[in-house]
Parts: sequence; C-alpha cells; structure tokens
Amino acid sequence: MSIIEGTQPVIAGEVLLDCFPDGAVVLGGAPFNVAWHLQGFGLPPLMISAVGNDEHGKMVLENMHAWGMDTRGIQIDHQHPTGQVTVRFDHGQPAYDIRAEQAYDYIDGERVLALLGASDYSLLYHGSLLTRTRRSRDMLDHLLATNALPAFVDINLRTPWWNRDDVRHSLRQASWVKLNEDELLTIMDVDSGSTTGLFEHARDMLDRFNLQLLIVTQGELGAFCITPDDMISGAPVAAKVVDTVGAGDAFSAVTILGLTHRWPLAVTLERALEFAAAVCEQRGATISDKTFYARYAKQWLT
Repeated sequence: MSIIEGTQPVIAGEVLLDCFPDGAVVLGGAPFNVAWHLQGFGLPPLMISAVGNDEHGKMVLENMHAWGMDTRGIQIDHQHPTGQVTVRFDHGQPAYDIRAEQAYDYIDGERVLALLGASDYSLLYHGSLLTRTRRSRDMLDHLLATNALPAFVDINLRTPWWNRDDVRHSLRQASWVKLNEDELLTIMDVDSGSTTGLFEHARDMLDRFNLQLLIVTQGELGAFCITPDDMISGAPVAAKVVDTVGAGDAFSAVTILGLTHRWPLAVTLERALEFAAAVCEQRGATISDKTFYARYAKQWLT
C-alpha cells in the first residue's frame, strides 16, 4: 500500500441534494459523502466546494456544523444554486439526472490556494464530475501543480458530463484511482468483442497512467486491486440492501483511511467492502448516527 504524508485529506467537488422519487431529499455528492464518512471515522477532512446563497446551501452548512465538519472550504455562490440531482431507479440500480450550472461548478481556485497554504494536507481526492467544466479542470490542474498533493481520483461516468480525454487527463495526474469494471472498459476504449480479460485491461490502465493503485469494483462480485507489484481480489459482503446510492463513496472513504493508517492492501479491501455493504443497508449515502461509525472505528483504529 502506498504511503502518504500529512494529516488531513482534502476532498474537492460537488455538494448537492439527492432528490428521490418518493420526495425525500438527502445530502449527497460523491466527494461530500466521502468527506462525511471520514469525519464519522475521526479523520476530519477539508471539504472544498461551493453552495448557493439559498435554503439548500444553508441546509448543507447546518448539517456540516452539526456533524463537526470543517466548513472553511465551502464557498457561498450568489449567482448559482446549490447542486441538485434527481435519483431514479432502473431495475433496482440508481440512475442520476444531474443539473447543469450549479454552485460547485464555480469554485474559486485562488481562495482554495490561499486556504491550502495554511496547513499540512495529505492528499487531494476528487471525482470525475468536478472535471465537467473548463473552469474546474483548470482549478484542479493549478491546485495539483502548486501543492504537489498526490491525487485520489474516483471515476463516476455520468452522461453527458464527461469525455474520455478529460478523464484520461485526470488519470495521468493520479496516484490512486477507483472505478467500476464498465468504466474501466469504457475509458480504455475496449471493443465489445475483445477476448482480453478484465485483469489485463486493469493492468494496462495501471501501467499506461503510471498509477500506484487501481481499484476496480464489480458490484455483486466484489472488487479487486492492482499495484505495480500485486493483485488482490475481495469477495462481496452480504447485505440486506435498502439502496446502493453512495456505496462506492463509502468504499473510497475506507480506502483513504487505509492509506492514512498504512493498512495492508488486503485489509483495506476487506474493510472497504464491509463498510460499503453496511451503507447499502441504509437509506441514502450519509448516516448521522455516530454509533454507526464507532463500531468500525473501535475494531479498525484502536
């Protein structure tokens, strides 16, 4: 497992409201979910995002304060609304209708740079949705070049908000990458008739983009990890599934815990799968019950 320096992860990207078919509204956004879980585990992150000057923005900040999160990196945008996503389910799997021109698309990079100069940070996590605008891509490039933070890139291909060139650019900047098997094949532009196995395509991605760690999730089949020297598979953990929204974000949060606490890769994979399964048993991607996290922290962090 790769070793990181510094003490506080930086989580950059969307904060938004997941709007469910039954009218429920839940805090969400992959980076926000990751940050929330890290806070629950006692590894307080610096969340970098923007919310609108609206009721949803106030809701985000109030919930962050109540959870004890650092809100210094949340900018207030007076021209664009707090992000929203409509969640629908196709054959039990979540699908997302993501609105354009949201506050998180307009994060002020200079303000972020000024904030990052004041402490000792360990890594920069971001998802692929943050790269959907030129402004955000330029901001990320500048942050990574200026601070020399290693990047953890979480790929979530949401049509029409991505293109292959931009995703590959993020991969070239990354040390660690997580994606699912369909996203791996899409990014690598694998022909549907290819006889090459999934592991070989994953090894090709690892080598082509000079990654330290590539994690490929496989839904009901679990996940596997590839490093330059190793390959480890993990079986899924049984769960009474309520919904799968945020399962991948739970997996990413535990991976960051593993990097931070220097767990062996096999241990990190086992724990990430366990926690992702536990989140699938909850409604929504964020859990506001500290005892939910305490039972894992007691086992993993003492």
